[in-house]
Amino acid sequence: MPDSVSENQSTPPVVQCRRVVIVGGGLAGLAAASALSSRGLAVTVLESRPRLGGRASSIVDRETGETIDNCQHVAMGCCTSFRHFCEETGCAELFETQRELYFVGPPEQPNIVRFAASSMPAPLHLASSFLRMPWFTLGEKRQIAFGLRALAKDRSKADCSFQEWLAGQRQTETVQRRFWHLVLVSALSESLDRISFQHARKVFVDGFLASREGWQVSIPTVPLDDVYETRIAATLRKSGVEIRTKAGVRALFTDSGEVTGVELRDGSHVAGDEFILAVPHYLVRGLLPTDVSQLTAMAALDQLETAPIASVHLWYDQPLTELPHATFVDRLSQWMFNRTVLSAGQAAAGEDREAVNESGCRLQVVISAAHDLSALSEQEVVARVDLELRDVWPDKREAKLLRGRMITEHRAVFSPLPGVDEIRPEQQSPIPNLQFAGDWTRTGWPATMEGAVRSGYLAAGNILGRCGSSESVVPADLPSARLYRWLFS
Repeated sequence: MPDSVSENQSTPPVVQCRRVVIVGGGLAGLAAASALSSRGLAVTVLESRPRLGGRASSIVDRETGETIDNCQHVAMGCCTSFRHFCEETGCAELFETQRELYFVGPPEQPNIVRFAASSMPAPLHLASSFLRMPWFTLGEKRQIAFGLRALAKDRSKADCSFQEWLAGQRQTETVQRRFWHLVLVSALSESLDRISFQHARKVFVDGFLASREGWQVSIPTVPLDDVYETRIAATLRKSGVEIRTKAGVRALFTDSGEVTGVELRDGSHVAGDEFILAVPHYLVRGLLPTDVSQLTAMAALDQLETAPIASVHLWYDQPLTELPHATFVDRLSQWMFNRTVLSAGQAAAGEDREAVNESGCRLQVVISAAHDLSALSEQEVVARVDLELRDVWPDKREAKLLRGRMITEHRAVFSPLPGVDEIRPEQQSPIPNLQFAGDWTRTGWPATMEGAVRSGYLAAGNILGRCGSSESVVPADLPSARLYRWLFS
């Protein structure tokens, strides 16, 4: 899948670059700002909200006074662009890489299994951990292994729902629910019938099969506001980027087929030479000139569907577990993040985490593809999640739930439906000096932080190309292991 301007478009002429205006202060816009400012371009970022981060944001809980995130945003080891962006903006130290994961079995067999890589090369590095999962029979484990091998070998460009592909591989309903769905609902926030084969293959191959590090998860140890406002914004401002919050854009102005400036909601104007529109896909057409918004490629944006992600925050009077996180099989709860333990990780480096967490705890439970939660009240969801946690850790049943609340990001990600990549536009818009950036653009990745950063880098690369530079902005992917290449190439 192409990562830049398509081959049938003519090479844009070299132009003199002075001021770049980026509309949107989420990951995509900030990644573009970082790439461009580090190469000497003057950049202005306009963000409509009071803070940066876009969908990756925080709020202050009025009852506790704590800053909590709207949803947990994590990155995998295969996310090389996101890691590069964190290093460039000085926030890498605010993420903790988990080199072991914890899986909690289904309610009838709630064993906790530590999942970590062995000394074996990829793609065999995780086999021993997988084999220790007692809730799969030997036949089911063999079935999954055959499915993974078929997935790695299947390089066809055809796209169907992943559920259809699994049925063709004779994967049973139990295996689909407890293995394939378990991984993909967290990564792509959709059910198997609404996930394209190509996107599912991307997750498993890049994340779990091709390299030893691709599966490792990096989790922020501080609220997302601290990542964006305290660290990233400060770094960008030091590099000369002008960041303006509460600066919502009403429209783009064009003259002679190019953008000349933007009008803000307060009626003021901001001029520039190059522009990047880094807003959610459902806002794009409303900002474009009418003749451009009506183009077929732009009208196709209305076909992109979205999926909700819910985040349940629970405060207890004592710790339920010292685990920093856990993944749940066959429950409403999908991922648990122990925010107290994770936050204490940096301050208590080298200390026993359980000792740090002795005065109480706050857990964050994430429910992706949360379509069905609309039929439940917030109190009902909190009660169900609380009960599930107590079932997993029955020795903590006496722990008192002090507070619980749910935050739902209703349009958290675009749904990776079959054929969705045909709808996603390139970063180069129909207007020569206007780029698109966002995980919804064509990056070769699904709706992830990696996809957002890559889109910003690709948009920045297009601008640099118009300025006469042939430099590639996007860092290299993780190299595939030799054994993986030998088995599946």
